[in-house]
Amino acid sequence: MPKRALNIPYPGYYAPLLVVEDGERVIKPMRYQCRIAGKPANYDVKYPGTYNARRDNLGGFWKPLFGHTHGIIMVDVFYENVSKAKAERRTLANGEKDENLVIEFRPEDGEPMFVACLWSRWTALGQPNLLSFAPITDEPPPEVAAAGHDRCIIPIKPEHVEAWLHPDPKDLASLYAILDDRQLPFYEHRLAA
Repeated sequence: MPKRALNIPYPGYYAPLLVVEDGERVIKPMRYQCRIAGKPANYDVKYPGTYNARRDNLGGFWKPLFGHTHGIIMVDVFYENVSKAKAERRTLANGEKDENLVIEFRPEDGEPMFVACLWSRWTALGQPNLLSFAPITDEPPPEVAAAGHDRCIIPIKPEHVEAWLHPDPKDLASLYAILDDRQLPFYEHRLAA
């Protein structure tokens, strides 16, 4: 496994996503911020939070993709924007403006994470095709919450990668079980440089 930092990019940037097409594993460059096929292009602005697929909304907004088009991004670090006041566990003083901090989270064991993602192939007449993805997120572990963030990516166990990449839309329970039986690293964090 590579020991250089592979990280989830910022929304709008491209990253390599492992997917299955025609029964073969392939790596495709995809934009980090998912536009679901069939939705208008303005969804990127109307729903700017589509860079994360919330686990509690997989059967709602993300239903067209969950159980159909799954991918994996391998990372060993991720970044989150957090409120400085939240990170310091304090309330803003009257008239005080909050600051944004970018926090780097890295598993203490240094092992890469296989992050569960959903992806889409968007097409529209007269516009370039778009491959895009969103990592699935859930409630944060205590150390991520203590750093001031309310979501966390879901790294799945290596033994579940094959099943995740070959989802059965008639057996969503097994897919939720993969997300529940996730890796649980302890995340060290620091201010991003």
